[in-house]
Amino acid sequence: MIPWFINLSPIQQALIGTCFTWFLTALGAAVVFFFTEINKKVLDGMLGFAAGVMIAASYWSLLAPAIAMVEASGGIIWIPPLLGFLSGGLFLWGVDKLLPHLHQGFPTREAEGIQTGWQRSVLLVLAITLHNIPEGLAVGVAFGAVAADLPSATLGGAVALALGIGIQNFPEGAAVSIPLRREGLSRSKSFAYGQFSGVVEPVAGVLGAAAVIFMQPLLPYALSFAAGAMIYVVAEELIPESQAEKHSDVATLGLMLGFAVMMTLDVALG
Repeated sequence: MIPWFINLSPIQQALIGTCFTWFLTALGAAVVFFFTEINKKVLDGMLGFAAGVMIAASYWSLLAPAIAMVEASGGIIWIPPLLGFLSGGLFLWGVDKLLPHLHQGFPTREAEGIQTGWQRSVLLVLAITLHNIPEGLAVGVAFGAVAADLPSATLGGAVALALGIGIQNFPEGAAVSIPLRREGLSRSKSFAYGQFSGVVEPVAGVLGAAAVIFMQPLLPYALSFAAGAMIYVVAEELIPESQAEKHSDVATLGLMLGFAVMMTLDVALG
């Protein structure tokens, strides 16, 4: 681990970690300067990969440390993870119902959330932005948990989570910018909107890290909350979208690969 990074506060580490994930979103969005189309099978594989990363991260980086923390403190092992996990899912369900957004391939009239007159391109970007809220929160909470100085929360594990989220953000950025180009936006606007979908990650990351540092008793709940929010996104959006075009084999292989990559990172570095 880089010495200067180790000596930073957890909030600073969370900011750097989530800026890294945002940077890879922007790097993926920059693909629009070289391509104007993306094969649907490739896109479905990307979505499956993102789902696999998020599923693995939800357990190894979030739920497992939360359970270990409760066990170490002598509490009832299953209650904080259960309450936190369900709360995270309910929170994303509420945001999903309120935030106007539109999924790729659907007509504008099928936009979800509160009805607005916003442009189709904005609604498409907000759909991906919704995915990035729990991702940034998860990275921030993971770095904040290190401040608790518990064996189950390690800096290596937090770094592994940031790496995993960042890796899956690259194809996610491309999956935003290229369809926007097809919608008729310029390359520069498609890139700008694509990278903007990741800007919520540093915000959510810093807030998550700060919250658990100043409210350490809530740490197991916060870790489980982030896990529940990510699983909601996977089950509600990523898996259904990846299988909508009947490329279930490609999407499933992408999910398996994403799960394997995140599991390896977490076990090796955590």
